[in-house]
Amino acid sequence: MTVLGVTRAEQFSPNSIEKDRIIMDAVVNRLHGYLITEEEAAVHLPQADIYLNMARGAGALARLKEREEQGALVLNSAYGVEACRRSSLDLLMRRHHLPVPPREGSDGYWLKRGDGAAQCAEDVVFCADKDALEAARNRFAVRGITDVIVQAHVKGDLVKCYGVEGTDFFRVFYPGDDGESKFGDEEINGIPRHYSFQRQQLQASAEFLSRLTRTPVYGSDAIITPQGDFVWIDFNDWPSFSRCREEAAEAIVSWVKRRFVI
Repeated sequence: MTVLGVTRAEQFSPNSIEKDRIIMDAVVNRLHGYLITEEEAAVHLPQADIYLNMARGAGALARLKEREEQGALVLNSAYGVEACRRSSLDLLMRRHHLPVPPREGSDGYWLKRGDGAAQCAEDVVFCADKDALEAARNRFAVRGITDVIVQAHVKGDLVKCYGVEGTDFFRVFYPGDDGESKFGDEEINGIPRHYSFQRQQLQASAEFLSRLTRTPVYGSDAIITPQGDFVWIDFNDWPSFSRCREEAAEAIVSWVKRRFVI
């Protein structure tokens, strides 16, 4: 069986280019496949039985959709990647009554690019009040970004979750403990207090969302409140898994092998 990995274009890997490449290498090598870039896939996508997909651009996703319709296994689904665009994801989570931040609050706001994942630090902005929010909206508009979402800031512990749906692999980390950060936004929530929460409920909710979005390989961010509740503030297709890369690679390979005899 032929296994082809499609790497992520640099514009969709802000501060994570090497990390994203390493996790794809780790999985492809275990499955004895080979790699092409997202840019190459947008021009010509070779035939394969299994596609390991980190692409996010329209060109590569369109070709991967064609392969899916022809019966190839694509992980993550190109349709799933599109479902993870923030504006679509926000509507999906609210429609299914998943815990998300309210749109109004008294502790500030987050303005986020809605047409995809963040490509630079300016795509996710904390705003202290409504005036700052309006000013940020104007800056987005000047950059040509009008598809946005607004989330009220929720106080609590920021946690990052990594999972492979349908496996035993689900890990939770506190970026405030290890200092690993893409843009430094984690500082807004301060030092983690490690509030008690129900890990099984967090995992069950994450996996429900992964099934809704057809995104078995996922990363997600949540806020754990002092009361032990949680709200989802982000959900992403195929993160770099830099905190747990080897475990993640094994789980992804296990997922593939259960669905395709190699």
